[in-house]
Amino acid sequence: MSRFIVAGIGTEIGKTVASAVLVEALEADYWKPIQSGALDDSDTETVRGLISNTTSHFHTEAYRLTEPLSPHAAAELDGVRIELANIRLPDTQNHLVVELAGGLMVPLNDRDLNIDWVAQSGLPIVLISRNYLGSINHTLLSIEACRSRNIPMVGIIFNGPTVPATEEFILNYSRLPCLGRIGQESVITKEVVKKYAGQLTEPLLTRLQ
Repeated sequence: MSRFIVAGIGTEIGKTVASAVLVEALEADYWKPIQSGALDDSDTETVRGLISNTTSHFHTEAYRLTEPLSPHAAAELDGVRIELANIRLPDTQNHLVVELAGGLMVPLNDRDLNIDWVAQSGLPIVLISRNYLGSINHTLLSIEACRSRNIPMVGIIFNGPTVPATEEFILNYSRLPCLGRIGQESVITKEVVKKYAGQLTEPLLTRLQ
């Protein structure tokens, strides 16, 4: 079964919506290792509410932090220290979608970043990009960071309004495939997620084989 990590090029990129689409596309399990803030309305619960299949299982976070801050800062306020050794992949026989808390270079403690745990996990990355001024830079920096650590990459999903010139440059320069696009939707519902999941299933499975 396929396991991969969903990472974004920054904040408010749409990782959680993209994760829901990927979970639905594969009827996969979902796991967010670290939840910072919104414990009563977590990303796990958001994804759970957006999928239609009955196969997916939602695994408990390794760390649940009370404040909506960078994990290292939220953990300090809660009097805990995030340790990479404590972030262990859940045991499942199903596909697994793992959503990072923030971007690849987000700190988990005074020494380790998200990308350090990604490299330790051995899982490939599905990168979520969103078109805005500066997104080419942020996307390519994220790709270079992964490549510098020999982290495999499945491909890119573009979320939000389409800007063909931006997307074409990113894909040509990075030589990564576009797995799909999630358009700008006024509201995200189960039906919307199911629509995009249907478009992503085939290219995703092809790349994950």
